[in-house]
Amino acid sequence: MTAPVRITAPEGVSPRGRRFQPVILGADIGVYALARSFHEQYGVRSVVVSLTLTGPVADSTILENVVLGAEATPEDIVGAVQRVAERFAPAAGEDAPELLLLANTDWLVRFLVQHRAELEQWYTVPFLDADLLGRLADKAQFAELCTELGIRTPRTVVQDFAAAGAPGWVPAPVDLPFPVIAKAANSADYERLSFTGKKKVYQVDTPDELTALYGTLADAGFTGTFVVQEMIPGDDTQMRSITCYVDTRGRVTLSCCAHVLLEEHTPSGLGNPAAMITGRHDEMLAQATHLLTRTGYVGFANFDVKIDPRDGSAQFFEVNPRIGRNNYYVTAAGANPVRFLVEDRVDGTEVEPVVVEREVLYSIVPHRLLRRYVLDADLRAKVDGLVRARRTAHPLRYRAERRLKRRFYVLAAAVNQVRKFRRYYPEVTGTGL
Repeated sequence: MTAPVRITAPEGVSPRGRRFQPVILGADIGVYALARSFHEQYGVRSVVVSLTLTGPVADSTILENVVLGAEATPEDIVGAVQRVAERFAPAAGEDAPELLLLANTDWLVRFLVQHRAELEQWYTVPFLDADLLGRLADKAQFAELCTELGIRTPRTVVQDFAAAGAPGWVPAPVDLPFPVIAKAANSADYERLSFTGKKKVYQVDTPDELTALYGTLADAGFTGTFVVQEMIPGDDTQMRSITCYVDTRGRVTLSCCAHVLLEEHTPSGLGNPAAMITGRHDEMLAQATHLLTRTGYVGFANFDVKIDPRDGSAQFFEVNPRIGRNNYYVTAAGANPVRFLVEDRVDGTEVEPVVVEREVLYSIVPHRLLRRYVLDADLRAKVDGLVRARRTAHPLRYRAERRLKRRFYVLAAAVNQVRKFRRYYPEVTGTGL
């Protein structure tokens, strides 16, 4: 059953004096970070609509939670966001505020794009179109596109599971050297699948292990596509993150890079950055900009890139059609991304493009834990220097949050990070996916 909707959030005001209200679907740390960015820039409390209430958004004073329940259907979600919109209906003689509808997980972005025609009765839905979403969100098609545009990407073999349940089904051959990396081509097809041993990304050491993985996926009822990719050597510190915003004119107005220091190593979070240092990397940004402008992209985009230590090339793994789970690193580096969205979509103004240069240490793990995993002496020295200079950021540590229960949660989350790394990544080997 859908919970009652209660809205008490004050609206935001754009630089041109236009009222707006962010409404965000989801409940993870990336959603909280986005709500925090809106609050820092405009003092506005976002409305967060989610299926379940999770720690990152619970007991927060900077957002309003609307919880639908785990069994909510797509129709329930549409109904809920409609009721939220109705609460912001203007009084007589007033102009309606601009309602911005956002999401920060793949399946919810796809949901918004699929229901755009209906939702745009009430909201601005600042995402790319359905055709381009389908092409970019699919890692197999993304690899093809990169090849067309001259952007380096790991060699890829695509496995289609549409007929996996049929008699005589035989997987496609894999002509790559082992070990290889295997993952769902479209994470929106995979996120809600449940089976024992499920991981976000698999390192597969032998052909027999790959055959066993295929069998597990088929037995679980997976009918999407999986990609098997060449494994680029190197540990977590070879990874890079790029976040961009492309305005409605097709201009990349925000670009920010970060050097990953440590990734999460839990089965469900494998590959998500846990600590990064922001900085400028023009060659990678040029390639990201080339892809975005050539495809007609609009909205936020987040790229996963790995530097191949064999030749120093930037290998593009994927582009997420959203701002990304760790989006607060952009705000921390001095370029609040929601400003670019609001000035584009609410005010309709052209923003002078910004390329972030400021170095900041973004980390969701305690600094002492992070130092244990940073083996490179120069990188560790840089971490120590940023900590001493207090140029650090954690998305959940926000002074505007004054509830004692909230502060206890943030402390508990830090302890939990230590526990997770002790369990899933106890040995510091200098290697990784």
